[in-house]
Amino acid sequence: MRRLIAVLLASFAAGCATTGATPRPFPTAGTPPPSASELPRPEVVATDAYAISGTALTLRGVPYRNGGSDPGGFDCSGFVWYVFGQHGIQLPRTVTEQAQAGNLVEPSTLRAGDLVFFDTSGPAFGRRHATHVGISIGGEEFLHAPSTRGEVRVERLGSTYWSSRFLEARRVQ
Repeated sequence: MRRLIAVLLASFAAGCATTGATPRPFPTAGTPPPSASELPRPEVVATDAYAISGTALTLRGVPYRNGGSDPGGFDCSGFVWYVFGQHGIQLPRTVTEQAQAGNLVEPSTLRAGDLVFFDTSGPAFGRRHATHVGISIGGEEFLHAPSTRGEVRVERLGSTYWSSRFLEARRVQ
Protein backbone atom coordinates (compact mmCIF):
# COMPACT_ATOMS: atom_id res chain seq x y z
CA MET A 1 0.00 0.00 0.00
CA ARG A 2 2.84 2.37 0.88
CA ARG A 3 4.51 1.61 -2.46
CA LEU A 4 1.28 2.40 -4.31
CA ILE A 5 0.98 5.74 -2.53
CA ALA A 6 4.64 6.53 -3.24
CA VAL A 7 4.20 5.71 -6.95
CA LEU A 8 1.07 7.85 -7.18
CA LEU A 9 2.76 10.80 -5.45
CA ALA A 10 5.77 10.50 -7.76
CA SER A 11 3.57 10.48 -10.86
CA PHE A 12 1.64 13.54 -9.69
CA ALA A 13 4.88 15.38 -8.93
CA ALA A 14 6.29 14.53 -12.36
CA GLY A 15 3.13 15.81 -14.06
CA CYS A 16 3.58 19.19 -12.38
CA ALA A 17 7.27 19.58 -13.23
CA THR A 18 8.32 22.97 -14.48
CA THR A 19 11.37 24.37 -16.16
CA GLY A 20 11.28 27.39 -13.90
CA ALA A 21 10.88 29.72 -16.90
CA THR A 22 8.63 32.75 -16.51
CA PRO A 23 5.90 32.81 -19.16
CA ARG A 24 5.86 35.86 -21.38
CA PRO A 25 4.35 38.43 -21.35
CA PHE A 26 4.31 38.02 -17.56
CA PRO A 27 5.20 41.35 -15.98
CA THR A 28 8.28 41.53 -13.81
CA ALA A 29 9.30 44.29 -11.43
CA GLY A 30 10.65 47.35 -13.23
CA THR A 31 9.43 46.19 -16.67
CA PRO A 32 7.19 48.72 -18.45
CA PRO A 33 3.93 47.39 -19.92
CA PRO A 34 4.01 46.60 -23.64
CA SER A 35 2.91 49.30 -26.05
CA ALA A 36 -0.23 48.84 -28.15
CA SER A 37 1.90 48.01 -31.21
CA GLU A 38 3.56 45.16 -29.29
CA LEU A 39 0.28 43.50 -28.33
CA PRO A 40 -1.10 40.77 -30.58
CA ARG A 41 -3.90 41.94 -32.85
CA PRO A 42 -7.25 40.24 -32.31
CA GLU A 43 -8.38 38.06 -35.17
CA VAL A 44 -11.30 39.50 -37.10
CA VAL A 45 -13.97 36.83 -37.40
CA ALA A 46 -16.75 37.16 -39.96
CA THR A 47 -20.28 36.68 -38.75
CA ASP A 48 -21.39 33.10 -39.17
CA ALA A 49 -24.00 33.00 -41.92
CA TYR A 50 -25.56 29.93 -40.35
CA ALA A 51 -25.95 31.83 -37.08
CA ILE A 52 -27.86 34.52 -38.99
CA SER A 53 -30.03 31.83 -40.56
CA GLY A 54 -30.54 30.25 -37.15
CA THR A 55 -31.71 33.54 -35.68
CA ALA A 56 -34.09 34.00 -38.60
CA LEU A 57 -35.48 30.48 -38.15
CA THR A 58 -36.29 31.12 -34.48
CA LEU A 59 -38.69 33.82 -35.67
CA ARG A 60 -40.88 31.54 -37.80
CA GLY A 61 -44.52 32.14 -37.05
CA VAL A 62 -44.12 35.77 -35.95
CA PRO A 63 -47.05 37.67 -37.47
CA TYR A 64 -46.75 40.10 -40.36
CA ARG A 65 -47.17 43.75 -39.38
CA ASN A 66 -46.85 46.55 -41.91
CA GLY A 67 -43.88 48.67 -40.79
CA GLY A 68 -42.98 46.11 -38.10
CA SER A 69 -39.35 45.59 -37.11
CA ASP A 70 -39.51 43.61 -33.85
CA PRO A 71 -40.70 40.17 -32.70
CA GLY A 72 -44.17 41.63 -32.11
CA GLY A 73 -44.55 41.70 -35.91
CA PHE A 74 -42.41 42.20 -39.01
CA ASP A 75 -42.68 43.43 -42.53
CA CYS A 76 -40.13 41.92 -44.93
CA SER A 77 -37.38 44.54 -44.61
CA GLY A 78 -38.01 44.97 -40.88
CA PHE A 79 -37.45 41.24 -40.46
CA VAL A 80 -34.12 41.38 -42.34
CA TRP A 81 -33.08 44.54 -40.49
CA TYR A 82 -33.86 42.94 -37.09
CA VAL A 83 -32.14 39.59 -37.78
CA PHE A 84 -28.90 41.15 -39.01
CA GLY A 85 -28.99 43.69 -36.18
CA GLN A 86 -28.98 40.80 -33.70
CA HIS A 87 -25.54 39.94 -35.08
CA GLY A 88 -24.16 43.49 -35.03
CA ILE A 89 -24.64 44.07 -38.76
CA GLN A 90 -26.31 47.38 -39.51
CA LEU A 91 -28.48 47.40 -42.59
CA PRO A 92 -30.72 50.09 -43.97
CA ARG A 93 -34.39 49.70 -43.03
CA THR A 94 -36.20 49.65 -46.39
CA VAL A 95 -36.20 47.10 -49.23
CA THR A 96 -34.99 49.71 -51.72
CA GLU A 97 -32.01 50.63 -49.52
CA GLN A 98 -31.24 47.00 -48.61
CA ALA A 99 -31.14 46.17 -52.34
CA GLN A 100 -28.09 48.45 -52.56
CA ALA A 101 -26.23 47.01 -49.54
CA GLY A 102 -23.44 44.46 -49.79
CA ASN A 103 -22.31 42.80 -52.99
CA LEU A 104 -24.23 41.08 -55.75
CA VAL A 105 -23.86 37.31 -55.83
CA GLU A 106 -24.69 34.88 -58.59
CA PRO A 107 -27.74 32.77 -57.80
CA SER A 108 -25.59 29.67 -58.32
CA THR A 109 -23.35 30.76 -55.41
CA LEU A 110 -26.19 31.65 -53.05
CA ARG A 111 -25.53 30.60 -49.45
CA ALA A 112 -27.11 30.89 -46.04
CA GLY A 113 -27.35 34.48 -44.83
CA ASP A 114 -27.53 36.05 -48.30
CA LEU A 115 -30.36 38.46 -49.02
CA VAL A 116 -32.75 37.55 -51.83
CA PHE A 117 -34.80 40.23 -53.59
CA PHE A 118 -38.03 39.97 -55.55
CA ASP A 119 -40.36 42.20 -57.53
CA THR A 120 -43.84 41.32 -56.27
CA SER A 121 -45.64 44.32 -57.78
CA GLY A 122 -44.96 43.92 -61.49
CA PRO A 123 -42.93 46.23 -63.71
CA ALA A 124 -42.94 49.91 -62.80
CA PHE A 125 -42.21 52.27 -65.67
CA GLY A 126 -41.11 49.35 -67.81
CA ARG A 127 -38.49 47.96 -65.42
CA ARG A 128 -38.49 45.63 -62.45
CA HIS A 129 -37.47 46.78 -58.99
CA ALA A 130 -37.10 45.20 -55.54
CA THR A 131 -40.30 45.26 -53.50
CA HIS A 132 -39.67 42.24 -51.26
CA VAL A 133 -36.65 40.76 -49.43
CA GLY A 134 -35.86 37.54 -47.60
CA ILE A 135 -32.88 35.70 -46.11
CA SER A 136 -31.45 32.58 -47.73
CA ILE A 137 -31.16 29.66 -45.31
CA GLY A 138 -29.23 27.48 -47.72
CA GLY A 139 -30.20 25.13 -50.48
CA GLU A 140 -33.29 26.31 -52.30
CA GLU A 141 -34.98 27.88 -49.28
CA PHE A 142 -35.35 31.35 -47.85
CA LEU A 143 -37.13 32.88 -44.89
CA HIS A 144 -39.25 36.02 -45.13
CA ALA A 145 -42.16 37.98 -43.68
CA PRO A 146 -44.88 38.00 -46.34
CA SER A 147 -48.13 39.89 -46.00
CA THR A 148 -50.01 37.00 -47.63
CA ARG A 149 -50.90 34.37 -45.02
CA GLY A 150 -49.23 36.83 -42.64
CA GLU A 151 -46.34 35.23 -40.75
CA VAL A 152 -42.58 34.67 -41.02
CA ARG A 153 -42.09 31.43 -42.92
CA VAL A 154 -39.84 29.35 -45.17
CA GLU A 155 -40.40 29.25 -48.95
CA ARG A 156 -38.69 27.57 -51.89
CA LEU A 157 -36.85 29.80 -54.34
CA GLY A 158 -37.68 27.39 -57.14
CA SER A 159 -41.44 27.65 -56.69
CA THR A 160 -43.26 29.11 -59.69
CA TYR A 161 -44.31 32.23 -57.80
CA TRP A 162 -40.88 33.14 -56.33
CA SER A 163 -38.68 32.08 -59.25
CA SER A 164 -40.68 34.27 -61.66
CA ARG A 165 -40.27 37.28 -59.36
CA PHE A 166 -36.63 36.77 -58.31
CA LEU A 167 -34.38 39.77 -59.07
CA GLU A 168 -31.03 39.30 -57.37
CA ALA A 169 -29.11 38.17 -54.31
CA ARG A 170 -26.70 40.18 -52.18
CA ARG A 171 -24.12 39.23 -49.56
CA VAL A 172 -23.70 41.68 -46.70
CA GLN A 173 -21.68 39.76 -44.07
